[in-house]
Amino acid sequence: MKSFWNITACCALVALSILSASPAPACTGITLSPKDGSVIFARTLEFATDLKSNVIVVPRGKEYVGTAPGNQPGLRWTTKYGTIGANAVDLPYIIDGINEKGLHVGLFYFPGFAKYQTVEKQDFEKSLAPWEFGTYLLGTCANANEAVAAAGKVLVGDAVQKEMGIVPPAHFIVSDAAGNCFVLEHVDGELKVHQNPFGVITNSPAFDWHVTNLSNYMTLSPENKSNIDLAGKQIASLGQGSGMLGLPGDFTPPSRFVRAVAYSQTALQSADAKAGVLQAFHILNAFDIPVGAAAGVEGGHRVFDRTLWTSVADLKNGRFYFRTLENSQIRMVDITKVDLDAAEVQTISMRGDEQIEDLSATAK
Repeated sequence: MKSFWNITACCALVALSILSASPAPACTGITLSPKDGSVIFARTLEFATDLKSNVIVVPRGKEYVGTAPGNQPGLRWTTKYGTIGANAVDLPYIIDGINEKGLHVGLFYFPGFAKYQTVEKQDFEKSLAPWEFGTYLLGTCANANEAVAAAGKVLVGDAVQKEMGIVPPAHFIVSDAAGNCFVLEHVDGELKVHQNPFGVITNSPAFDWHVTNLSNYMTLSPENKSNIDLAGKQIASLGQGSGMLGLPGDFTPPSRFVRAVAYSQTALQSADAKAGVLQAFHILNAFDIPVGAAAGVEGGHRVFDRTLWTSVADLKNGRFYFRTLENSQIRMVDITKVDLDAAEVQTISMRGDEQIEDLSATAK
């Protein structure tokens, strides 16, 4: 019986240390490829507190000054390409978005494993903060290969994000409209570049560990298991989904990575980008964290990780879709319909409460 992926990595058991008593953000990203040649990247964004995200439009010609360690001025750059995507804490930096050329970059939390590059004072002019890295790539690169090359020419150092009060540990997924996909991770003070054939990403540990861990799930299949004869007794499966028996269902990054590969690789190919967008939202329903299911202690207070928002990017058509914890209606921003030559960064609110439509009067 066929399994849902072909992978020859050797089995390995890796011990994971407990990273923190508080819940780490549990973001999950997947990629789908509809029949019309479009590329759909979708992700959830989880956090224990409100990140005050909105969609922002970063125009061409926007000048930025990066942040070097010690809150010193770092790399200076001017955007070549217009970009749309979600920010955090009201900053003019995109943590997940696409540019007008179809490049996508997403920031994902990477606690316990991110170790950025050493930046000496003479190298401050090449330095960026982790939360600035994605905006730099989106504004200056046209595709994933250019982004990988550009990433190797800058330094990402230990800059403290003042709103959070920490150096945010992050790694990044980079995709383009041609279907190229890479994961960029700063580990042990070096930039590691991983080709990503699955288009999937979660959190810690490193990407290559997650790929090796897939070997522990090679027997999973979308096909239901047949009955077996056991000592003359016919043993039958109990309903649908027996081929996926053993699929991990918890919220940890390793389990979500396996589940994301399983669901995205077995998903029936949609006809076009619109159908792919809706399919991506449907798949990511399985990764929503209800408030109360993932609890921890932070600053002496009990906190709860939750899915703040889910976004889907259509890289070919330049559309950024999203829904939020407060409003499950799917909303969209089209990069071809915003002003990419505006004088400043523009904001499109992600706020708003759920609207429930009363259909009682439509009864016939």
